[in-house]
Amino acid sequence: MRPLPPAFLDRPITHRGLHALGDGRPENSVAGFRAAIARGYGIELDLQLSADGIAMVFHDYALERLTDAQGAVATRTAEELQAIPLKNGESACIPTLSEVLTVVGGQVPLLIELKDQDGALGLGIGALEKAVAHDLHGYQGAAALMSFNPHSVIALAHLAPDRPRGLTTCAFSAEDWPLVPASRRTELRLIAEYDSADCCFVSHDHRDLAAPRIAALAEDGAAILCWTIRSAEQEAAARRHAHNVTFEGYLA
Repeated sequence: MRPLPPAFLDRPITHRGLHALGDGRPENSVAGFRAAIARGYGIELDLQLSADGIAMVFHDYALERLTDAQGAVATRTAEELQAIPLKNGESACIPTLSEVLTVVGGQVPLLIELKDQDGALGLGIGALEKAVAHDLHGYQGAAALMSFNPHSVIALAHLAPDRPRGLTTCAFSAEDWPLVPASRRTELRLIAEYDSADCCFVSHDHRDLAAPRIAALAEDGAAILCWTIRSAEQEAAARRHAHNVTFEGYLA
């Protein structure tokens, strides 16, 4: 795997776009992405899969927190999801990845996280990865792919081999990951599948950046990104270990 391109390291990355509810810019909205582009920031965004196999830009498994609709994203078609307004977003609705790629058009780098579709970071994946590879085919801008689920990243190595790939990582505590078996959490904590997924970076929880495994990966040439920084003080601390930050709630 080639190194992570400099575009992902030379500017801070907005977490789910440069969102600000008070200004009508919800997370993972086109308005938030346009605001990030205007300031030259990179963009991190999240993907879920619609019922008809379309990659949708949305963080949660369920609709309730971010919209006034109910139920799982995966039970609605892309057309139905595109008609659901985001809370505090004026006329903003849930976008597709294809729509966002058109809006961004290579102006800033995209750090794209595929949300786990298995439920326990296991092998129940494939459809979202295929949808993402389809949408990215021919896209000329910088786009890197990552997931908490290493099986997803391994699939992307075959479906989108020219795109940089990484793992979204953390300490994988039982409290935060109750559906994941203890043995699997240990593997994930050790980032054991970094090489088999042919990764060139990790995006790690900023609270755990001092972990020995992160230092070892950096020593071996991995790019270390981190999430989610919410103040200049947190950013200064994170940059002692990380090459770049994903941030929200202030201007990095």
